[in-house]
Amino acid sequence: MATALPDQAFEPHGRALGGRLNWLRAGVLGANDGIVSVAGLVVGVAGATLERGPILTAGIAGLVAGAVSMALGEYVSVSSQRDTELAQLAQEKRELTEDPEAELAELAAIYRAKGLSAATAQTVAVELTAHDPLAAHLDAELNLDPDELTSPWQAAFASALSFTLGALLPLLAVLLPPPGLRVPVTVVAVLVALALTGLLSVRIGGGGARRAVLRVVIGGALGLAVTYGIGHLVGTAIG
Repeated sequence: MATALPDQAFEPHGRALGGRLNWLRAGVLGANDGIVSVAGLVVGVAGATLERGPILTAGIAGLVAGAVSMALGEYVSVSSQRDTELAQLAQEKRELTEDPEAELAELAAIYRAKGLSAATAQTVAVELTAHDPLAAHLDAELNLDPDELTSPWQAAFASALSFTLGALLPLLAVLLPPPGLRVPVTVVAVLVALALTGLLSVRIGGGGARRAVLRVVIGGALGLAVTYGIGHLVGTAIG
């Protein structure tokens, strides 16, 4: 009779889980950037004028420019990371071809350093090498999976999408209410959204919820106050 495996055997572990958490964390931060930057922009313009046209123009321009900037920055950053990963992969392939015995000894030494006995480490190294020498070395030496290299295009798209979703909230909040309520409604909507993203970031990374929420809410409130004040002063001066 087969013995059922414990539930823990099916739980996500290792790089896959870490990668998903990193993507989720990046998405939350991207949405937070979209909320704060576009909110500051539209509230600043609303400080100068409550006409829908200028606010809509500024908001859309900020959304598009921010999404493009986020995507480009993420693409360049992740492309550099991927280039490094590919270079490391090529180096391991070359070393395995040129001196497989030395690589086997190196792999055994890595497992001895992790706490295995010399005999066990040698057995593990031999068996892993027989199965897939490249994957064995990439995992032990570099914590790298050749089938899960970072994707610049995926990173760029995810960053642009998260920024856009975050930016839509203040843009809609400032356009939908009547002119006299645009700024108050936007401020409330933005602070609530920032509190939620702060809570979500805590759930992902751990830490104190109260401190994280207060950080983003107070920072967002100060940013909105400053941009609104500057917009009001400039609008008054120009008008």
